[in-house]
Amino acid sequence: QVRLVESGGGLVQLGGSLRLSCAASGSIRSIYYMGWYRQAPGKQRELVAELTSGDNTNYGDSVKGRFTLSRDNAKNTMYLQMNSLKPEDTGVYYCNVQSTVAGSPLRRDYWGQGTQVTVSS
Repeated sequence: QVRLVESGGGLVQLGGSLRLSCAASGSIRSIYYMGWYRQAPGKQRELVAELTSGDNTNYGDSVKGRFTLSRDNAKNTMYLQMNSLKPEDTGVYYCNVQSTVAGSPLRRDYWGQGTQVTVSS
């Protein structure tokens, strides 16, 4: 099927930057959606940024102007550049992809294992 591997998380100070990567591998035929979500302790998972069909990019209100989502189609890899980080950005960041795989017309959702981002004040 599809495997998603996130990387780039870590500990950073207030105002610092991190770049997350999400590499998709497997028998991918087409990718229709890619997104980053995060979950802070005791809170629900929320959208950070997404790239929808038609190359429309959307950001959560709390990250607009600070985070930038990009994609390398040749590598099936998505990136999240995070600047001006704040303590409230702390959480586990998950990569989400909706794709079809070889031999099936069905679109399925896939999730990565998550990468921890911690912003200290």
